Formats: sequence, C-alpha cells, structure tokens
Amino acid sequence: MHIRRLTTLAVAAATALAAGCLVQPATAAPAAPPAPDTTRSVEAFGADGSISRARVPAASPHTAAAPTSPAARGLAADGTVTPVVQNGSPANKLDVVVIGDGYTAGEQGRFLTDAATKWQEISAVEPYATYRGLFNVWAVQAVSTDSGVSGDPDRATTRRTALGSYFWCGDVERLLCVDTDAVDRYAALAPQADLVLVVANSTKYGGAGYNDVVSPLGYSGIATVAGGNSLSGQIAVHETGHSLGHLADEYSYADQGTYHGTEPAEANISTLTADRMRRARTKWYRWLGQTSPDGGTVGAYLGGGYYPAGLYRPTDNSIMRSLGRQFNLPGREAMIAGFYRYATTLASTTPTGAALGPADRITVQLPVAGTRLRWYLDGRELTALRDRTDLDLAGLHLTGPRGSVHRLTARATDPTPAVIDPELLPSLTDTLSWQITR
Repeated sequence: MHIRRLTTLAVAAATALAAGCLVQPATAAPAAPPAPDTTRSVEAFGADGSISRARVPAASPHTAAAPTSPAARGLAADGTVTPVVQNGSPANKLDVVVIGDGYTAGEQGRFLTDAATKWQEISAVEPYATYRGLFNVWAVQAVSTDSGVSGDPDRATTRRTALGSYFWCGDVERLLCVDTDAVDRYAALAPQADLVLVVANSTKYGGAGYNDVVSPLGYSGIATVAGGNSLSGQIAVHETGHSLGHLADEYSYADQGTYHGTEPAEANISTLTADRMRRARTKWYRWLGQTSPDGGTVGAYLGGGYYPAGLYRPTDNSIMRSLGRQFNLPGREAMIAGFYRYATTLASTTPTGAALGPADRITVQLPVAGTRLRWYLDGRELTALRDRTDLDLAGLHLTGPRGSVHRLTARATDPTPAVIDPELLPSLTDTLSWQITR
C-alpha cells in the first residue's frame, strides 16, 4: 500500500515537471517567536528574617511618567547625583549607586540622609567594615509625584513614584518591587554603577533582591529597601552576597526534594560531605573545623540552594540563610574577592604615563589598612622604601648617563587571613609602574 502510494506521487510529480510546473511541498507556517519574558525572579524577606522567592513583573503599575519641564522636575532636582562617600576614582573603586523613590522635590534632603544612613548600616557588617576604603557611594535623586510608596500603609494605597515602588508585590506584603527599567535609567546618571540599591520612602519593613538583573551599565542585581526602617539594611547585605560574592542561597524549601544535579559553581554550597570535600581538596575544605563569625564551626550542614537534601552549606545559619546574621568564613572570602573584582589595592594621583624626573614626587594610596607596599627600581626591590606611600624621586639616586630611563614599580598586597584560596590570592595584589628619566 505504501509503495503504491509513493509510486503515484512520483508519477504526479513527473507529470507536473513535464508540463513546466514547479510543485512545492507543503510547508508549515513559521512559528511565532516566543513572547519576551516580562517577569523577574526576586527574593522576599519576612519580618522574622526568613527568605523566600517569587516571580514578579519587571515593570510596575505605579511608575509615574517622567517629568518634561523644569517646573515639573521640582527645581531640576530630578536626576541630580550627589557623592555620599568618595574614596577615589571610579576606575579604582567599587561604586555603589543609591536611588531614592517616593521622595518628592521637597523631600530630597530626607532621601540624602536615608541614603547615607543605609550605607552606614551596610558598611557596619563584615567584610564591608574592614573594606570601606574600597567604595564610592553615589546618591541619585529621583523626584516623585507622590510622597511614599504604594502598598504602605495598606494594600489599597496607591502612589505615583519615579521607580514605581510597591509593597504587596506578588501578593507578598513585605515584597517591595520596582520598575527595573526605570532603575536602570537613573543608575546610568552616576559616574559608575557596580552595585545598585533602591531606597524607598517608607518606614515599613520590606525589600526585594533582583538576582537575575544584569545591566549593560555593568552592575548585576538590584536590592530594594525601606529608607526609614533600621532593619532593612540587612536585605541589601544579603543581596550583595549574590551580586558581589556570587554566593548561593543557603536556605531550602521542605517540598523541594533532593538535589540530583552536578556540583554547583557557587563557593558556599556543595554535593559533598565534609569528609569527601577534604579528600577531594575542594570547595571550602580549607575552612573545615574553624570557628565561623556567624557562629559555630565550619562543616557540611545538610540543606541549601533551596533543597533540603542533596546539597550542603558551610555553617548552620549565615546571612545567606536568614537575615540578622554574619557571612560565614567561605562567604566572607568570596565577598572580599568580589570587592577586588571592581576595586584595587593600590591607587595614585600620579599618572603612570606622566613624564617624570628626579625633581618629581610620587604618592600612592592604600585603601585597606595593613596592606603591604613594596617598591622596585628596574626590577630590584628598594627595601628601605617598604610601606612608604610618598616618594621624593631625587632620593632614588638614579645612576647611568643623563637621559637614561628607569622603571619604578609599586606593588601592594592585602595580606588578609580571610582569603586563603590560592586561586583568589592574585586579586589581592596590584602594581603601578612609572618611567623616570635621569
């Protein structure tokens, strides 16, 4: 039957060709392109410090239209960038951008105060406290039509704001969502954006962690917090564990089952028990048995990465599991390495391309206390100059014929015992070199 049918089709095709006709096989209509995903995966934070996840819209129904005239802009304050902390050039620092939402033109002074306070809360937590000198903080003023944010004090409250911040996002009361495109537009106004924090004009506890946002501006992730709530800074600290430390969440869901996948890339979850980790010399085996700043001893505790079984975490309860905690030792190590992806151990106001001679001076800055500084002239260490941050080049006593060129190099190393992974150690050292003509 099948052979007869094929023969009939072949004869029909040959007849059509002989008649000068081209027979095209039937083709299906092209499939429509998939609709773009207009949602984001975010973290929600309970008042008890618990953390969960939800999928929410990327846009907000409460975003006000951008003002078009100087009068509507509230005396042109909208978009103004104010330095909160300045420790050096954005090229050498990790630049935090804080954007306000729900602050009217007359409330911008309050926003600047809230932005500074929120940074103080964040930078009081280790390893931020030790590494404050690596950061710049920029406040970007977003003038809102209404004061406050939607969903505060109750679900029925609606306010039009620059970033569309609103509680009750995804039917979760404490989940404070924003319009991520609006956030990106304001972040672009800062000199550099490595980390973005939205401070909402509210005293209500809440926030959100947008882990899957990767901006062309260079930052990854957005954290939202209530500017008037003293506990919300912990939300931002947890969120930076993802964006800066590339850490996984250490909490789990009872109904998630057992993890059966490959070994995760994140430094703080593993499929391995402590014994297997030690034998394989992998993950956080170097920290096993040590007392961790979040309490207890580093080991392999069952549950993490959303799974109650099949994955292990380094400690019982770090800030990557619940708020109000510290980073554990592997997490702290990852955070410091994250800081140094953006910032440097060494900086100088003397350009490395400058034409220098014996009459000049070189000054360098070491943003982290305890950093070791070594000087080398033509590859030979000048041991008498160790840890000197200001050099009179005449004191080098350059030799050779007049006009000869020498190379002076400064090398700075952060000797912190909080980083012990050999693969991370190179990030703790930076060098600068200058050509000096005798």
